[in-house]
Amino acid sequence: MIRSLRQHALSTVVTALALALAGGLLLAVWVINAQAKRSFTDVATEFDAVLGARGSKLQLVLNAVFHLEASPGNIRMADYEQVRRHPMVQSAFPLAVGDNLRGFRVAGTVPEMLAHATYASGGVWSGPEAHEAVLGSFAARQLGLGVGDEFSPTHGLAAGGQHDHEDHYEVTGVLAPTNSPMDRVVWIPLHGVQTMDGHNVAAADQLSAVLIKLRSPAGGFMLDSMYNRQGATLTFAFPVAAIVADLFGKISWFEKVLALVANLVGLVAGATVLVAIYNSMSARRRDHAILRALGARRRTLFGVIVLEAITLGVMGMAGAFGVFAIIAEAIVVILRAETGAVIDPWVWHPVMAWAPAGLIALCGLGGMVPALKAYRTDVAEALSPTS
Repeated sequence: MIRSLRQHALSTVVTALALALAGGLLLAVWVINAQAKRSFTDVATEFDAVLGARGSKLQLVLNAVFHLEASPGNIRMADYEQVRRHPMVQSAFPLAVGDNLRGFRVAGTVPEMLAHATYASGGVWSGPEAHEAVLGSFAARQLGLGVGDEFSPTHGLAAGGQHDHEDHYEVTGVLAPTNSPMDRVVWIPLHGVQTMDGHNVAAADQLSAVLIKLRSPAGGFMLDSMYNRQGATLTFAFPVAAIVADLFGKISWFEKVLALVANLVGLVAGATVLVAIYNSMSARRRDHAILRALGARRRTLFGVIVLEAITLGVMGMAGAFGVFAIIAEAIVVILRAETGAVIDPWVWHPVMAWAPAGLIALCGLGGMVPALKAYRTDVAEALSPTS
């Protein structure tokens, strides 16, 4: 069997690579999807709700929790004070956005928001009007800034915004990695964003959103009724985890497309095994006849050919984990850079067992067709002169 695989090294390598690609894609689709959901849900559980301007709940959550979307509008400082004092609210943190630093969002908040954070160096700003900043770990590394460095924010949420502000900020602290969107944010005092040079003075007492921790879920339903059903100017996004889950539900069609592509690649790889072994058996028809003439049993030939197909499957699945590692590493880097969320693709998932086992079984089934042909080989006909 090993000799046969070596004699047909090119087809062996091509078939094994096709199987590796199919297996790697299957693993990547299932594992990355599961890990991404877990990572986003974990981030979403840090806050129970978001209060913001009237609009989409999903947009509010993406803007305030994940720092991905634009704000749907501003709310008054009085709205923040009202929800902060509500007896069902454990804590509420105001958030104001509108600027960036080379693509990393600049967010204004109160120091209590960072009170329980772990710092890699330095600490929080010295006062509400201080021109000082705390950088998330990923933002600090990518920007090349550390404690004592200065910068000027750029107006707008996207890189290359409208203009640089004249305000200068000094970095007083760098957060330790949290594996959350906080790693990508440049935090400054709330007053700094509200009174930044060039900002609308009429919006100096306004906020983009309020992040809320509740004392109990019952408080969430109470506030949901108060703001979303009885009110008409504000949106209360609750519960945050369910809104994030709804986002994944809306893009589940994309997951199904990827799974379909991976399954098709797997079927093509299985067919490739069948064709490769079938051609190999045709070329070795005379060898099989000689083996039969020397006393080899039909079942022995059948078993060797099926085992050859299974060996190809095992080789392909060994390569599949290599392909999966490459795909997963690329996605981890992109996801971290774009959202701040971190996934661990090597956490156990059942697909890591059933996908390789299924493809190896498919190879075994594919090997049965040429095995049956060898099983039925007519010794006299195969050994007769061809010309």
